[in-house]
Amino acid sequence: MKRIKLLILLLSCVIVSSCIPHKDTIYLQNKADSTNDSIPNNLTEIQKPYRVQVNDILNVRVKALDQETVSILNPTGEGNLNASSAERAFFDGFTVDVHGNIRIPTLGYVNVLGFTTEEIEKKIETQLLEEQFKETANIFVSVKLAGLRYTANGEVGSPGSQVLFTERVNIFEAIANVGEIPVTGNKKDVLIIRQYPQGQKIHHLDLTDIRVMQSPYYYIQPNDIIYVKPLVQKSIGTGTTAISSIATIASIMSLITTGILLYSRL
Repeated sequence: MKRIKLLILLLSCVIVSSCIPHKDTIYLQNKADSTNDSIPNNLTEIQKPYRVQVNDILNVRVKALDQETVSILNPTGEGNLNASSAERAFFDGFTVDVHGNIRIPTLGYVNVLGFTTEEIEKKIETQLLEEQFKETANIFVSVKLAGLRYTANGEVGSPGSQVLFTERVNIFEAIANVGEIPVTGNKKDVLIIRQYPQGQKIHHLDLTDIRVMQSPYYYIQPNDIIYVKPLVQKSIGTGTTAISSIATIASIMSLITTGILLYSRL
């Protein structure tokens, strides 16, 4: 009987210890010993301007005093452009090719790789004034990314790719748009897989630490991949809460008791 009690006690300890701690489910806690890719002793993080990469899609609009003279540079039916349509943005936009160029009517190939959208605006405007227009034409060029596309995988509500039509998205907004991280997701080590000219790099974020807001990876960039790892509790299949753990213990104890009773009757 002592062995059975010891077995039940040991089993109970294992299951209780496998519960997900409450502190691992709360975002933005004040921690003193957290380790992530945040910038220490820096209260405000200034988001660095994004630099265009291969396969990005740019929306280019050109305006002038005489709009007909620049109509060829703008999409057909611009007035009816549905800004919420990723498909329309794809077909009307200019895709950056493997050489870092976009092909613009009358201008030909323009290299945009590694430039910010503001720098591309000035570059196109300068080229138009040098080759086709005069200062009196009052050329105005607007360049924007055709949506911020990213992918979220792992322990999120709805894994997959998303396109947000905004220029500034933080990690919490990105995750909220794919259905939040369930209790079984590891919020303390969220991976950001980011594209660089040299290749891909993996960065780590602890979303339970308030200092994550100071991280250089707090704001996502186009083509980022967000991966949320599952907790060990999901792999071993134990209860994620105290109630579910108690239910599991009760079920196991019931099985053990039934086995003992059946064995004692033999």
